[in-house]
Amino acid sequence: MAKRRGRIIFGLVALALAGAVAYRLAHRAKPQRRFAATAIPVKVAKATRQNVPVYLDALGTVVAYHTVTVQPMITGPLTRILFTPGQFVKTGDVLAEIDPAPYRASLDQAEAKLAQDKASLANAEQQARQYASLVRQNYTSKLQAATALATAAEDRALVKQDEASIETDRINLGYTRITAPISGRTGILQVNAGNIVGPNTTGGIVVINTLQPISVQFSLPQQDLPQIVGAMKRGKVDLLATEEGDPQTAKVLDRGTLAVLDNTVNASTGTLTLKGTFANPDLTLWPGAYVNVRTLVRTIGDAVTVPPVAVQQGPGGSFVFLVKHPAKPGGAFTVVDRTVTLGVQTASDVVITSGLAPGDEVVTEGNSRLKGGSAIKIVTDTAGKP
Repeated sequence: MAKRRGRIIFGLVALALAGAVAYRLAHRAKPQRRFAATAIPVKVAKATRQNVPVYLDALGTVVAYHTVTVQPMITGPLTRILFTPGQFVKTGDVLAEIDPAPYRASLDQAEAKLAQDKASLANAEQQARQYASLVRQNYTSKLQAATALATAAEDRALVKQDEASIETDRINLGYTRITAPISGRTGILQVNAGNIVGPNTTGGIVVINTLQPISVQFSLPQQDLPQIVGAMKRGKVDLLATEEGDPQTAKVLDRGTLAVLDNTVNASTGTLTLKGTFANPDLTLWPGAYVNVRTLVRTIGDAVTVPPVAVQQGPGGSFVFLVKHPAKPGGAFTVVDRTVTLGVQTASDVVITSGLAPGDEVVTEGNSRLKGGSAIKIVTDTAGKP
């Protein structure tokens, strides 16, 4: 009986000890569970120092660097077309031919007339010399000698006239071969072989556009003039041509430089007209197309930047949630709201002119649940980045 009573008492004591241990463990775990439950998961990024380019964005129109309408210089039947529409041609390439026969015949006639008049001139000069000799010997009158000199002068003028006619006929004969005045790409053929063409042919034979290089014309508000002029004084001004859409994220089609700033402001629109030149090696720019043009006016060196999603707006202005590391190992990460002054903003970065230093960590996701002093838990993506 006594042994049974001892066993009961021993069991009660052991049960009490187990309960006390469990109670202590439970009370020690409560703060950790409470912290784990209240810490807000967030993603963070570090403020970095980098060079930030500043662009002025505008909508531009692609125009040919050079454009020429190939127009016949003489009238005649078009006998041959020696190019394919859409073909690239070089300066001097023969594009078409006009029947040369009438112009060759005219040249032959002018050359024959020159030979005739040269013979007449030689005879007139001989007579003038003879009359001059006879006058000295008093065998003829001075009037006859003067008449002979005048005849020689008249024949000499006819020879010069014939030489000018020959030069004209040679030029016209050369015009029967219609050549490319510039290098570029031909357009749609306007006149087929067999038609009578001339200097007044509507639309000419074809239009040639120079596409490499190519130009883009665009406009900017007159308020941007100081920035543009300042950039031009520092050297060449770089341009980007991008697809339509958001110019900060759109695909870059080509890179070029500013070629011309117009010498006047458009009074009706209050804008400046500018033109840029692009190499266009892959023919991504085509005359008549619309593109975004980004003009690099300056670069901010060693700027402190953060992602745009880190910046919040409050009654006091712009601020970020700055991550505060725990003072002791195992402590809680917290945040404080830090007022910042913003500078230039791009699609990927915001320049912070005051309020942050390089290396400061700011919250980029989970901001809506935070307030100053909130405990946070920093989470990472699949790549291991915060």
